[in-house]
Amino acid sequence: MPGVPAPVREERRRDALSTDTTLLDEPARLAALHRYRILDTLPEAGFEQITALVRTIYHAPMVLMNLIDSDRQWCKSCQGTEPSEMPREITFCQHTIRSREALVIEDTFCDRRFADHPMVVGPPGIRAYLGAPLQSPDGYNVGALCVIDTRPVRFSGEQIAILHGFADLVVAQMELRLIAARDSLTGTRTRRAFEEQLDLALSDAARGGPPSWLVLLDIDHFKAVNDTHGHGAGDAVLAALCATVDTGLRRGDTIGRLGGEEFGVLLRQDSAQEAFAIAERLRTAVAQMRVPDAPGVAITASFGLARCQPDFTSAAQWLAAADVCLYRAKRGGRNRCVL
Repeated sequence: MPGVPAPVREERRRDALSTDTTLLDEPARLAALHRYRILDTLPEAGFEQITALVRTIYHAPMVLMNLIDSDRQWCKSCQGTEPSEMPREITFCQHTIRSREALVIEDTFCDRRFADHPMVVGPPGIRAYLGAPLQSPDGYNVGALCVIDTRPVRFSGEQIAILHGFADLVVAQMELRLIAARDSLTGTRTRRAFEEQLDLALSDAARGGPPSWLVLLDIDHFKAVNDTHGHGAGDAVLAALCATVDTGLRRGDTIGRLGGEEFGVLLRQDSAQEAFAIAERLRTAVAQMRVPDAPGVAITASFGLARCQPDFTSAAQWLAAADVCLYRAKRGGRNRCVL
Protein backbone atom coordinates (compact mmCIF):
# COMPACT_ATOMS: atom_id res chain seq x y z
CA MET A 1 0.00 0.00 0.00
CA PRO A 2 2.34 2.70 -1.21
CA GLY A 3 1.47 6.16 0.03
CA VAL A 4 -0.01 4.81 3.27
CA PRO A 5 2.18 5.69 6.28
CA ALA A 6 3.85 2.73 7.96
CA PRO A 7 2.06 3.24 11.33
CA VAL A 8 -1.31 3.16 9.54
CA ARG A 9 -0.37 -0.01 7.65
CA GLU A 10 0.65 -1.68 10.90
CA GLU A 11 -2.57 -0.63 12.62
CA ARG A 12 -4.56 -2.20 9.77
CA ARG A 13 -2.55 -5.40 10.11
CA ARG A 14 -3.29 -5.53 13.86
CA ASP A 15 -6.99 -4.97 13.22
CA ALA A 16 -7.01 -7.84 10.71
CA LEU A 17 -5.23 -10.10 13.19
CA SER A 18 -7.77 -9.38 15.91
CA THR A 19 -10.72 -10.33 13.69
CA ASP A 20 -9.29 -13.31 11.79
CA THR A 21 -9.37 -16.25 14.19
CA THR A 22 -7.44 -18.47 11.77
CA LEU A 23 -4.42 -16.19 12.16
CA LEU A 24 -4.58 -16.70 15.93
CA ASP A 25 -4.74 -20.51 15.86
CA GLU A 26 -1.08 -21.45 16.18
CA PRO A 27 -1.56 -25.22 16.76
CA ALA A 28 -3.66 -25.49 13.59
CA ARG A 29 -1.13 -23.37 11.69
CA LEU A 30 1.69 -25.70 12.72
CA ALA A 31 -0.41 -28.72 11.76
CA ALA A 32 -0.94 -27.18 8.32
CA LEU A 33 2.80 -26.60 7.96
CA HIS A 34 3.76 -30.11 9.09
CA ARG A 35 1.20 -31.64 6.72
CA TYR A 36 3.45 -30.61 3.85
CA ARG A 37 6.40 -32.62 5.28
CA ILE A 38 8.74 -30.11 3.70
CA LEU A 39 10.88 -28.97 6.63
CA ASP A 40 14.54 -30.04 6.52
CA THR A 41 14.31 -31.35 2.95
CA LEU A 42 16.79 -30.86 0.14
CA PRO A 43 16.55 -28.01 -2.41
CA GLU A 44 14.04 -28.61 -5.21
CA ALA A 45 14.04 -27.21 -8.72
CA GLY A 46 10.43 -26.00 -8.65
CA PHE A 47 11.02 -23.66 -5.72
CA GLU A 48 14.45 -22.58 -6.93
CA GLN A 49 12.93 -21.50 -10.25
CA ILE A 50 10.30 -19.39 -8.51
CA THR A 51 12.73 -17.56 -6.22
CA ALA A 52 15.14 -17.00 -9.11
CA LEU A 53 12.36 -15.47 -11.21
CA VAL A 54 11.23 -13.22 -8.35
CA ARG A 55 14.77 -11.98 -7.89
CA THR A 56 15.01 -11.12 -11.58
CA ILE A 57 11.69 -9.26 -11.62
CA TYR A 58 12.43 -7.20 -8.50
CA HIS A 59 16.14 -6.67 -9.21
CA ALA A 60 16.68 -7.60 -5.57
CA PRO A 61 19.88 -8.77 -3.92
CA MET A 62 18.03 -11.47 -1.98
CA VAL A 63 14.84 -13.49 -2.28
CA LEU A 64 13.84 -16.20 0.20
CA MET A 65 11.10 -18.74 0.71
CA ASN A 66 10.92 -19.16 4.49
CA LEU A 67 8.78 -21.51 6.56
CA ILE A 68 7.92 -20.67 10.16
CA ASP A 69 8.01 -23.60 12.58
CA SER A 70 7.15 -23.44 16.28
CA ASP A 71 10.51 -22.00 17.31
CA ARG A 72 12.51 -21.44 14.13
CA GLN A 73 12.49 -20.05 10.64
CA TRP A 74 13.74 -22.51 8.03
CA CYS A 75 14.65 -21.54 4.48
CA LYS A 76 13.50 -23.88 1.70
CA SER A 77 14.81 -21.80 -1.20
CA CYS A 78 16.85 -18.63 -1.52
CA GLN A 79 18.70 -16.49 -4.03
CA GLY A 80 21.59 -14.16 -3.22
CA THR A 81 22.31 -15.69 0.18
CA GLU A 82 22.89 -19.07 1.81
CA PRO A 83 19.96 -21.14 3.12
CA SER A 84 19.79 -21.20 6.88
CA GLU A 85 17.56 -21.47 9.89
CA MET A 86 17.32 -19.05 12.78
CA PRO A 87 15.26 -18.49 15.93
CA ARG A 88 11.74 -17.50 14.99
CA GLU A 89 11.55 -14.57 17.39
CA ILE A 90 14.22 -12.54 15.56
CA THR A 91 12.84 -12.98 12.03
CA PHE A 92 11.00 -10.52 9.81
CA CYS A 93 8.79 -13.30 8.45
CA GLN A 94 7.21 -14.03 11.82
CA HIS A 95 5.55 -10.62 11.41
CA THR A 96 4.51 -11.44 7.84
CA ILE A 97 2.50 -14.51 8.83
CA ARG A 98 0.32 -12.47 11.19
CA SER A 99 -1.67 -10.94 8.34
CA ARG A 100 -3.28 -11.75 5.00
CA GLU A 101 -1.58 -8.67 3.55
CA ALA A 102 2.04 -8.34 2.58
CA LEU A 103 4.46 -6.87 5.08
CA VAL A 104 5.92 -3.77 3.47
CA ILE A 105 9.01 -2.14 4.99
CA GLU A 106 10.43 0.45 2.62
CA ASP A 107 13.18 1.62 5.01
CA THR A 108 14.06 -0.40 8.09
CA PHE A 109 15.83 2.59 9.62
CA CYS A 110 12.43 4.30 9.83
CA ASP A 111 10.62 1.31 11.38
CA ARG A 112 10.97 1.16 15.16
CA ARG A 113 10.50 -2.62 15.15
CA PHE A 114 13.54 -3.25 13.00
CA ALA A 115 15.81 -0.17 13.17
CA ASP A 116 18.11 -1.86 15.70
CA HIS A 117 17.69 -5.38 14.35
CA PRO A 118 21.01 -7.29 14.09
CA MET A 119 20.34 -8.08 10.41
CA VAL A 120 19.74 -4.39 9.76
CA VAL A 121 22.70 -2.87 11.60
CA GLY A 122 24.88 -5.88 10.72
CA PRO A 123 25.10 -8.38 7.83
CA PRO A 124 23.31 -8.64 5.48
CA GLY A 125 22.29 -5.02 6.09
CA ILE A 126 18.56 -5.23 5.36
CA ARG A 127 17.12 -1.83 4.44
CA ALA A 128 13.92 -2.88 2.64
CA TYR A 129 11.66 -5.91 3.01
CA LEU A 130 8.60 -7.05 1.12
CA GLY A 131 7.05 -10.30 2.33
CA ALA A 132 3.89 -12.08 1.19
CA PRO A 133 2.44 -14.83 3.40
CA LEU A 134 2.33 -18.39 2.12
CA GLN A 135 -1.31 -19.24 2.82
CA SER A 136 -2.43 -22.87 2.75
CA PRO A 137 -5.77 -23.73 1.10
CA ASP A 138 -7.35 -23.95 4.55
CA GLY A 139 -6.23 -20.42 5.40
CA TYR A 140 -3.10 -20.84 7.53
CA ASN A 141 0.04 -18.79 6.91
CA VAL A 142 2.86 -21.35 7.00
CA GLY A 143 5.66 -19.05 5.88
CA ALA A 144 6.56 -16.16 3.63
CA LEU A 145 8.05 -15.36 0.24
CA CYS A 146 10.17 -12.27 0.75
CA VAL A 147 12.18 -9.78 -1.26
CA ILE A 148 15.09 -8.13 0.57
CA ASP A 149 17.16 -5.13 -0.49
CA THR A 150 20.19 -3.44 1.02
CA ARG A 151 18.87 0.02 0.14
CA PRO A 152 15.51 1.69 0.77
CA VAL A 153 12.86 0.79 -1.81
CA ARG A 154 9.43 2.24 -2.51
CA PHE A 155 7.28 -0.74 -3.47
CA SER A 156 4.40 -0.09 -5.85
CA GLY A 157 0.96 -1.60 -5.50
CA GLU A 158 1.66 -3.69 -8.59
CA GLN A 159 4.86 -5.09 -7.08
CA ILE A 160 2.99 -6.05 -3.91
CA ALA A 161 0.23 -7.76 -5.91
CA ILE A 162 2.75 -9.62 -8.05
CA LEU A 163 4.52 -11.00 -4.97
CA HIS A 164 1.19 -12.23 -3.62
CA GLY A 165 0.73 -14.05 -6.93
CA PHE A 166 4.13 -15.70 -6.64
CA ALA A 167 3.34 -16.69 -3.04
CA ASP A 168 0.20 -18.43 -4.31
CA LEU A 169 2.37 -20.19 -6.89
CA VAL A 170 4.72 -21.41 -4.14
CA VAL A 171 1.80 -22.87 -2.18
CA ALA A 172 0.47 -24.54 -5.33
CA GLN A 173 3.90 -26.11 -5.80
CA MET A 174 3.83 -27.32 -2.19
CA GLU A 175 0.42 -28.90 -2.76
CA LEU A 176 1.60 -30.66 -5.93
CA ARG A 177 4.70 -31.82 -4.12
CA LEU A 178 2.53 -33.30 -1.37
CA ILE A 179 0.41 -35.20 -3.87
CA ALA A 180 3.47 -36.52 -5.72
CA ALA A 181 5.13 -37.60 -2.48
CA ARG A 182 2.25 -39.79 -1.29
CA ASP A 183 1.29 -43.26 -2.47
CA SER A 184 -2.41 -43.06 -3.34
CA LEU A 185 -3.32 -46.47 -1.87
CA THR A 186 -1.40 -46.56 1.39
CA GLY A 187 -0.77 -42.90 2.16
CA THR A 188 2.92 -43.60 2.72
CA ARG A 189 5.75 -41.81 0.93
CA THR A 190 6.44 -42.77 -2.65
CA ARG A 191 9.75 -44.42 -3.47
CA ARG A 192 11.19 -41.13 -4.69
CA ALA A 193 10.08 -39.23 -1.60
CA PHE A 194 11.39 -41.99 0.68
CA GLU A 195 14.76 -42.00 -1.04
CA GLU A 196 14.97 -38.25 -0.46
CA GLN A 197 14.67 -38.99 3.27
CA LEU A 198 17.46 -41.54 2.98
CA ASP A 199 19.63 -38.92 1.26
CA LEU A 200 19.00 -36.52 4.15
CA ALA A 201 19.98 -39.19 6.66
CA LEU A 202 23.15 -39.87 4.69
CA SER A 203 23.99 -36.16 4.73
CA ASP A 204 23.43 -36.04 8.49
CA ALA A 205 25.73 -39.03 8.97
CA ALA A 206 28.42 -37.45 6.80
CA ARG A 207 28.36 -34.41 9.12
CA GLY A 208 28.82 -36.62 12.16
CA GLY A 209 25.16 -36.90 13.04
CA PRO A 210 23.58 -39.80 14.93
CA PRO A 211 23.20 -43.17 13.20
CA SER A 212 20.07 -44.19 11.34
CA TRP A 213 18.73 -47.58 10.32
CA LEU A 214 16.89 -48.64 7.18
CA VAL A 215 14.37 -51.43 7.53
CA LEU A 216 13.02 -53.18 4.43
CA LEU A 217 9.88 -55.24 4.89
CA ASP A 218 8.16 -57.46 2.39
CA ILE A 219 4.83 -59.25 2.81
CA ASP A 220 5.27 -63.02 2.76
CA HIS A 221 3.40 -64.92 0.02
CA PHE A 222 1.48 -61.80 -1.01
CA LYS A 223 0.79 -63.21 -4.47
CA ALA A 224 -1.27 -65.96 -2.83
CA VAL A 225 -3.45 -63.31 -1.16
CA ASN A 226 -4.24 -61.73 -4.52
CA ASP A 227 -4.75 -65.08 -6.25
CA THR A 228 -7.02 -66.48 -3.52
CA HIS A 229 -8.96 -63.45 -2.33
CA GLY A 230 -8.67 -61.01 -5.22
CA HIS A 231 -6.80 -57.74 -5.75
CA GLY A 232 -9.33 -55.81 -3.68
CA ALA A 233 -8.36 -57.87 -0.66
CA GLY A 234 -4.70 -57.38 -1.53
CA ASP A 235 -5.16 -53.62 -1.58
CA ALA A 236 -6.92 -53.77 1.78
CA VAL A 237 -4.00 -55.74 3.22
CA LEU A 238 -1.47 -53.18 1.97
CA ALA A 239 -3.43 -50.29 3.47
CA ALA A 240 -3.91 -52.11 6.79
CA LEU A 241 -0.24 -53.05 7.01
CA CYS A 242 0.85 -49.45 6.51
CA ALA A 243 -1.59 -48.21 9.13
CA THR A 244 -0.31 -50.84 11.55
CA VAL A 245 3.35 -50.02 10.93
CA ASP A 246 2.76 -46.28 11.09
CA THR A 247 1.11 -46.66 14.48
CA GLY A 248 4.25 -48.38 15.77
CA LEU A 249 6.63 -45.64 14.61
CA ARG A 250 7.83 -42.61 16.51
CA ARG A 251 7.90 -38.99 15.45
CA GLY A 252 10.82 -38.62 13.06
CA ASP A 253 10.59 -42.17 11.72
CA THR A 254 9.41 -42.55 8.11
CA ILE A 255 7.68 -45.23 6.06
CA GLY A 256 7.57 -45.40 2.27
CA ARG A 257 6.26 -47.79 -0.37
CA LEU A 258 9.12 -48.95 -2.55
CA GLY A 259 7.03 -51.04 -4.93
CA GLY A 260 4.36 -53.73 -4.82
CA GLU A 261 4.32 -55.25 -1.35
CA GLU A 262 7.77 -53.95 -0.31
CA PHE A 263 8.13 -51.03 2.09
CA GLY A 264 10.97 -49.14 3.71
CA VAL A 265 11.14 -47.70 7.21
CA LEU A 266 13.75 -45.14 8.24
CA LEU A 267 14.57 -45.24 11.96
CA ARG A 268 16.42 -42.24 13.35
CA GLN A 269 19.08 -42.26 16.05
CA ASP A 270 19.01 -45.85 17.21
CA SER A 271 21.50 -48.48 18.32
CA ALA A 272 21.42 -51.90 16.69
CA GLN A 273 19.56 -53.29 19.70
CA GLU A 274 16.94 -50.52 19.61
CA ALA A 275 16.43 -50.80 15.85
CA PHE A 276 16.03 -54.57 16.04
CA ALA A 277 13.55 -54.25 18.92
CA ILE A 278 11.42 -51.81 16.91
CA ALA A 279 11.51 -54.09 13.86
CA GLU A 280 10.45 -57.03 16.03
CA ARG A 281 7.53 -55.07 17.45
CA LEU A 282 6.43 -54.17 13.93
CA ARG A 283 6.77 -57.78 12.77
CA THR A 284 4.66 -59.00 15.66
CA ALA A 285 2.02 -56.32 15.06
CA VAL A 286 1.75 -57.29 11.40
CA ALA A 287 1.41 -60.98 12.24
CA GLN A 288 -1.40 -60.18 14.69
CA MET A 289 -3.12 -57.74 12.35
CA ARG A 290 -6.66 -58.30 11.16
CA VAL A 291 -7.97 -56.68 8.00
CA PRO A 292 -11.61 -55.51 8.34
CA ASP A 293 -12.07 -55.29 4.55
CA ALA A 294 -10.56 -58.74 4.02
CA PRO A 295 -11.93 -61.07 6.73
CA GLY A 296 -10.11 -64.32 7.08
CA VAL A 297 -6.88 -63.01 5.58
CA ALA A 298 -3.83 -63.22 7.83
CA ILE A 299 -0.31 -62.26 6.76
CA THR A 300 3.26 -62.11 7.96
CA ALA A 301 6.21 -60.07 6.75
CA SER A 302 9.97 -60.43 6.59
CA PHE A 303 12.29 -57.63 7.72
CA GLY A 304 15.87 -56.74 6.77
CA LEU A 305 17.83 -54.05 8.63
CA ALA A 306 20.93 -52.10 7.60
CA ARG A 307 22.69 -49.28 9.42
CA CYS A 308 23.82 -46.17 7.59
CA GLN A 309 27.53 -46.68 6.92
CA PRO A 310 30.17 -43.94 6.47
CA ASP A 311 31.11 -45.27 3.03
CA PHE A 312 27.55 -45.12 1.67
CA THR A 313 27.35 -42.40 -0.97
CA SER A 314 23.82 -42.98 -2.21
CA ALA A 315 20.41 -44.22 -1.12
CA ALA A 316 20.83 -47.08 -3.61
CA GLN A 317 23.80 -48.46 -1.65
CA TRP A 318 21.88 -48.36 1.59
CA LEU A 319 18.85 -50.02 0.03
CA ALA A 320 21.07 -52.75 -1.41
CA ALA A 321 22.59 -53.46 1.99
CA ALA A 322 19.15 -53.77 3.60
CA ASP A 323 17.95 -55.92 0.71
CA VAL A 324 20.69 -58.47 1.45
CA CYS A 325 19.34 -58.81 4.99
CA LEU A 326 15.76 -59.04 3.72
CA TYR A 327 16.82 -61.85 1.37
CA ARG A 328 18.36 -63.71 4.31
CA ALA A 329 15.10 -63.30 6.27
CA LYS A 330 13.17 -64.79 3.36
CA ARG A 331 15.61 -67.66 2.91
CA GLY A 332 15.65 -68.29 6.67
CA GLY A 333 11.93 -69.10 6.79
CA ARG A 334 10.18 -65.70 6.51
CA ASN A 335 8.30 -63.85 9.29
CA ARG A 336 11.57 -62.82 10.90
CA CYS A 337 13.98 -59.89 11.26
CA VAL A 338 17.59 -60.04 10.13
CA LEU A 339 20.37 -57.46 10.46
